[in-house]
Amino acid sequence: MNTAPASRRYHGFAIAMHWILAIALVTIFILGHYMADLPFSPQRLKLYNWHKWAGVTILILSAVRLAWRLTHRPPELPQAVTLAMSGWQTQVYHATHILMYALFFIVPLVGWAYSSAAGFPVVLFGVLPLPDFVTADKALADLIKPWHALSANALGGLVAVHVAAALKHHFIDKDGLLDRIRPTRTLVQQSHT
Repeated sequence: MNTAPASRRYHGFAIAMHWILAIALVTIFILGHYMADLPFSPQRLKLYNWHKWAGVTILILSAVRLAWRLTHRPPELPQAVTLAMSGWQTQVYHATHILMYALFFIVPLVGWAYSSAAGFPVVLFGVLPLPDFVTADKALADLIKPWHALSANALGGLVAVHVAAALKHHFIDKDGLLDRIRPTRTLVQQSHT
């Protein structure tokens, strides 16, 4: 049951975008690690295509989410949170969010660049060819490939820290922070206001 007043909650659209991207990011992260070790096969090629489609979709959703965030002020933190957080915790809170937003764009763009450099164009959902991000160049692909994995793992680490902090606030501090973004039955109604 949500205890946060409506004025302290995110808008329904922001809540929906948060959870859609959360599920998409966890799924693509797991898929990326799983498919990386598969031997070359039709199954691996299919998973790589799905991974690229998901990456482009996440890139588009991230742009929509950022546009929403820049045009809609989020609710203020609950007073219990602002009083309890020290200066360094507030800085980590803000830095984590900024870095996550940056990586929402960096990870798929570096992946797209790698795919283009490796000579494998991105064909969204198997029907819409997207322009190559860079020209095909094996040496460039070899240079870019580890950066995609590194940035994806950095995003995975930040998401883990974000989740751990949210759970700490919910179960240990019991300060209502998680209630601001938790879906409710009225989510659909809120998104239409």
